[in-house]
Amino acid sequence: MLKYIEELRNKLHHHNYLYYVKDRPEITDFEFDQLLSELVSLEKEYPQFFDMNSPTQRVGSSLSNSFETYNHKYRMYSLENSYSKADIIKWNERLEKNLNQKNLSFSCELKLDGVSVSLSYEKGLLKKALTRGDGIQGDDITENIKTINSIPLKLNGHVDYDFEIRGEVIIEKKDFEKMNQIRERNGDAKYMNPRNTASGSIKLINSLEVKKRPLKCYFFQIITENYNIFNQTEALQLVEELGFKTLKTNTFCKNIEDVFDYIDYWDKRKNDLNFEIDGIVIKVNNLDFQKELGYTSKFPRWAIAYKFATERVETKLLNVEYQIGRTGVVTPVAILNPVIINGTKVKRASLHNKDQIEKLNLHKNDYVFVEKGGEIIPKIVGVNINRRNKNSSKINFQDFCPSCNSYLVRSSNEAQHFCQNSKFCHPQISGKFKHFISRKAMNIDGFGIETIERLIKIDELNNFSDIYALSEQNLVSIDRMAEKSAQNLLRAIKNSISQPFHKVLFALGIRHVGETVASNLVNHFETIENLMNANFEQIISVNEIGEKIAKSLLEYFKDRDNKEEIFKLKVLGLSFKINNDNKNKPLNNLKFVITGTFQEISRENLKQKILFNGGSVSSSVSRNVILILGENAGPSKIVKADSYEIEKLSYSDFITKFKL
Repeated sequence: MLKYIEELRNKLHHHNYLYYVKDRPEITDFEFDQLLSELVSLEKEYPQFFDMNSPTQRVGSSLSNSFETYNHKYRMYSLENSYSKADIIKWNERLEKNLNQKNLSFSCELKLDGVSVSLSYEKGLLKKALTRGDGIQGDDITENIKTINSIPLKLNGHVDYDFEIRGEVIIEKKDFEKMNQIRERNGDAKYMNPRNTASGSIKLINSLEVKKRPLKCYFFQIITENYNIFNQTEALQLVEELGFKTLKTNTFCKNIEDVFDYIDYWDKRKNDLNFEIDGIVIKVNNLDFQKELGYTSKFPRWAIAYKFATERVETKLLNVEYQIGRTGVVTPVAILNPVIINGTKVKRASLHNKDQIEKLNLHKNDYVFVEKGGEIIPKIVGVNINRRNKNSSKINFQDFCPSCNSYLVRSSNEAQHFCQNSKFCHPQISGKFKHFISRKAMNIDGFGIETIERLIKIDELNNFSDIYALSEQNLVSIDRMAEKSAQNLLRAIKNSISQPFHKVLFALGIRHVGETVASNLVNHFETIENLMNANFEQIISVNEIGEKIAKSLLEYFKDRDNKEEIFKLKVLGLSFKINNDNKNKPLNNLKFVITGTFQEISRENLKQKILFNGGSVSSSVSRNVILILGENAGPSKIVKADSYEIEKLSYSDFITKFKL
């Protein structure tokens, strides 16, 4: 019976591929449904033959997905953006210089405006699907991805190697229109645009609901160490041969002139496509060249995105409001008459600071020109003076905090204004709590923003130490939280006590003290007492600590309430010294500079390994550092290291030398 079930599964996989990928069905929908119904019955009768990649597993589940987070095996980088052909020419010149090659060839692809995903296949079977996340880790959306019929669960033929494949989940324009027609008939609000709808759909808790959405996925990159591919054009051919959906618009360009022809062609025809695009992706075609060029900390050097001219829209300025950040920074925000830009409704745009308001010479009820910076962040780029009312008054940056009415100050070397009433200004208080519980700080999972706001409102949260006094009873009664959720939150709060010293110091939210600064301070001073008692000269002697940071630290520790709060947190068990006596750690008193990329480990994880083992990390080469070299290391750092005659190690040499 197992053999027959397998034959039935393979037949359904094959017909699914013909219908959703090749658009060449060989059987009717009725015949397909009959085969699927037979398989469902057989799998119920013989549960011992369950297969997670069976065609029956596409139907979705009403169970909640927890969306656990996993590390990407290969980091998902962003793309550097360009906005003119001059930018592309400069990029090409850099490539030719770095490679010492002329007349490079390229692969050009339309840049779909959707949701990037990464799928892992082992021996031809889908194992895991992750969102991009922050590029280093993503959310597990495997169950939702399985509901997309164009994605194969099991590959055609015999595939004996493992690989990762990247794609973009989208909703095509015609499907999007049909969705909105149905919603309109049902009296529901219409969706705003295909991109946001696809993004929301892929993260729905109920995969039965995901199944109802007309999602498609087009693939553009395959990563494997077990198959010889020599260029991007071959890689795309392999992607298609394996049974994945690809765009038919991908083109090989033998030189940069061909690239410009491709850009010009699609610039005129982009609106005729049945899907949204936000530019062109240009990749060096030769994969050996890609490897040689490597990556910056954010982007691959061998690829760039060309963005079409930004849409500019005129709308009316209704008001200017002011936002207060956790450190007291006050940011003016323009409130606009709602307008659609690149398919998204825009109602607000940052004005950044007082200087920007004065530069634009804004008046009340002005008609302003709005663009999306990088097609993401709305910004006002000009004013239509011809439509200005002669009697309208000029908009002046306000002098007082809109929340607590404290006088706003601006130091001579700052662009922003600040509210200094940090202890009684509500947005600052709530912002500090949100920072304290965040993933990169104390990592208290399940502590929602609404819960924080409610607890602050009723005076249950005034200081960070109050978090550790919360009980299940007051969480359930105050926040109307389910008992299980309250228990999970309290467990997360308890677990946060084990966070290392540098995370705790970062969590305090001291102005200008980011993650790297916190780590460097901790490795230098080792205890909170040493740091609190340090003078200005001692603080600025620490690697990468300047006057601004030193003054901020001295001001923070001068405050009696801050010192009292640190004492309370210390009594509660939070770590304010380096654990395990840092002096016994293998990298004690050693400073490292990391350059290049590594197959074995991400740069961030390597940095954390150094910090955990007592070392410190610098961004610049000096006489007292050790250089860890990855692929495509920065040439300037190597030259400087050679001039200082300092030690250079590969990752494997580093691990071996220090026995890590």
